[in-house]
Parts: sequence; structure tokens; C-alpha cells
Amino acid sequence: MKQIQLNNGVSIPQLGYGVFQIDDLAQCEQGVRNALQTGYRLIGTTACYGNEAAVGRAIAKSGVPREDIFISSKVWIQDTGYKKTMASFQKTLDNL
Repeated sequence: MKQIQLNNGVSIPQLGYGVFQIDDLAQCEQGVRNALQTGYRLIGTTACYGNEAAVGRAIAKSGVPREDIFISSKVWIQDTGYKKTMASFQKTLDNL
């Protein structure tokens, strides 16, 4: 899969798999596992989707080394500011 080099020198996949509106957690987990088996290495999620734990389970069960997977998330407007943003990041890490 084509990679894009970021300003810090890290390369990230150009194409990712998103889990927006996948409310069925078993379906979300299976979809992420299938995506990883197909070759996706960038997964896009956020806490408001309510499926971060399913994404985490899929990654854990995938057999793909964690250091090979990029996970993107989002910070909502109500969580801006240093303390709220850091709490939002921690919530995502806990969920995953």
C-alpha cells in the first residue's frame, strides 16, 4: 500500500479503513480483522462511534504486529484545550 511521509519522517499508509456508523460491535471487530488481513494498516475511529473497544479487540486478535498499525482518532470540539484533549486521548487509549 502506498505510504505518505510525514514532516517528522514517519511514513503512514495513504489509505485506511474507517469504522464510522458500524454500531454492531461484532461486525466492527470482524470488519477490522478482515481489513488487517487484506493489508490495511491504518484504522480510523473515534470515541463517539462507540466501537473503539471492538477495534482494539480486532487489532489484538489480528496477529499483525502493533507497531505496523496506525490508529487515527479525533478530538471533539468540546474536548479542546490541553487538559480536555489529554483526557480525550487517554479515554481513547483506555477504550482501545
